[in-house]
Amino acid sequence: MIPEVTTTQFAVIARLEELGPLSQNHLGRATAMDAATIKGVVDRLARQGLVATSANAADKRRLTVALTEAGQSLLAQSLDRALQVSDRTMEPLSSDERVQLMALLTRLT
Repeated sequence: MIPEVTTTQFAVIARLEELGPLSQNHLGRATAMDAATIKGVVDRLARQGLVATSANAADKRRLTVALTEAGQSLLAQSLDRALQVSDRTMEPLSSDERVQLMALLTRLT
């Protein structure tokens, strides 16, 4: 059974898959979340066993967040559905408008 995750939690899982383990601070910046929000998201994902946290070797005050096997599995099982949702969301846009939207969104990150 696939655990239920919110779109915000899914964004964190997808970003960790893309970038690999990150400090919680860096993960927050990479997903455009403030410190309090990313802490709550990471805590909930950790309780579900989808991410694991560990003390950063260089700075014990920092947490490093990494996907677990369960998190990788959830992403693999959910990716097709996520892509379908994205396609439906962008359905009203022309091909050129989609390219333009993606370029603008990329500039925000």
